[in-house]
Amino acid sequence: MRRLLTAVLGAALTFTATPAPAPAVVSGGGAVVRTDKGDVRGTVTGTHRTFGAIPFAAAPVGDNRWRDPQPVRPWRGVRDATTPSPVCAQTPLLGQPGSQTEDCLYLNVTTPLGPAKRRPVMVWIHGGGFTGGSAATYDARRLATDNDAVVVTVNYRLGVFGFFGHPGLPGSGTFGLADQQAALRWVQRNARAFGGDARNVTIFGESAGGLSVCAHLASPRAAGLFAKAIIQSGPCGLESPDQTTPGRFVGVWKPRAQVQAQGAGTLGCADLACLRAQPVTALLTVHDRFASPAHDTAVLPLNPAVAQRSGRMHRVPVLVGSTHDEFTLFAALFFPQPVPEAAYRASVTGLFGEGLADRIVARYPVNGNNDARDELAAILTDRSWACPSHRTRTDLSRHTRVSGYEFADPDVPLLFPLPPFPDYRAYHASELLMLFDFPGVTLTPAQRAVSDYMITAWGRFARTGDPGWRAPVQSLAPGAIHGTDFTADHQCGFWSSVS
Repeated sequence: MRRLLTAVLGAALTFTATPAPAPAVVSGGGAVVRTDKGDVRGTVTGTHRTFGAIPFAAAPVGDNRWRDPQPVRPWRGVRDATTPSPVCAQTPLLGQPGSQTEDCLYLNVTTPLGPAKRRPVMVWIHGGGFTGGSAATYDARRLATDNDAVVVTVNYRLGVFGFFGHPGLPGSGTFGLADQQAALRWVQRNARAFGGDARNVTIFGESAGGLSVCAHLASPRAAGLFAKAIIQSGPCGLESPDQTTPGRFVGVWKPRAQVQAQGAGTLGCADLACLRAQPVTALLTVHDRFASPAHDTAVLPLNPAVAQRSGRMHRVPVLVGSTHDEFTLFAALFFPQPVPEAAYRASVTGLFGEGLADRIVARYPVNGNNDARDELAAILTDRSWACPSHRTRTDLSRHTRVSGYEFADPDVPLLFPLPPFPDYRAYHASELLMLFDFPGVTLTPAQRAVSDYMITAWGRFARTGDPGWRAPVQSLAPGAIHGTDFTADHQCGFWSSVS
């Protein structure tokens, strides 16, 4: 089940979309920007400027494979930055194409038109289960223009390329996180050139991106690289069921020794020279085995779930949220066929063991549609996502300012094709439709109003550290933007008593 969860987390954010029609290009007007390594030429429209595929680290190939990101060599002339960053090497997933591009450490910048000034900078870390996804998927035009902010979307090495471990290999298990920090250092050096304020950087991400934000909050090497943080559907203590042991839930983070042991003997190679000589296609055959960042490392000395409890985190304002029905996205793949209500208790027992089954079934009674998958999704939403999100808010609030949200639109469109399911409601990743534009997705006027509200709130948080509401957790849905009793709704008292 953990392997499938990893796959679905990847699927959640690795779809390939045809780029949305671009606004008319305007000549001149700041198309060329001087970075610390050389000039780049982007695209200027009537409302904004975009710059794509700007390198923030040297190509991680050859001797740089499984090495912390290395500096980019300066270039002469003007580098073309009119196309988005490439997709990092990854495997095909649920009908989506993969990539064999190992040279992928690039970022994209979107900034409003107008005189250069100290705009807040928002750095987006994409999700995808640490094995998939791409910075180029996210169209940040509205986030930038509506908030007068600079938005940067970044790539990082994935799977076997980003989180591989091997005995004696410096940086084992954290190359992808080191890439993200290299991108943040690029932002510190270059924000001003794009009209941004390097002293007011917000990192934000969803799913694996949210978990990455947790990691940087706990990473000494990230000190000074950001001033605010947003964690979307990636609480530091996220856990998933262990298919082999009912009642056991496992976290995302692994000790360095475990990651190194997992990498030893990969592809029959006895040493790193052999592994570095392997083609990308060979490494992709073991790609999805490496979906967990390592702690006990220089980049991440402490498990972020432990760091948040002990207060060993960077004390910056944090916005932490989730969707109301996170697990519906996964339940349709865990349980591809309807689960008769007569089999509901047995399914709960398989997940949690005999000792808890009756108590859980009593808390989550069947609704009479003779398909218990929606009840199973509610259970795992609360146990794996909602209550860990509450714990993250509670733990962090002891040391810094914390705000909360829950995206709760029950009728949000599907972001990608999914199999039949009783009701997906506000599934995992659905809030992304409110923050970014995706081709082929149409929002109703009421949903567009929620989108406008959220974009404004994210921008206000990036500017001030306050999203603009007083409630500990703000519900975000058409006609229902208000405070919500999150812990009661998701049975967090119950889960605290049995976990």
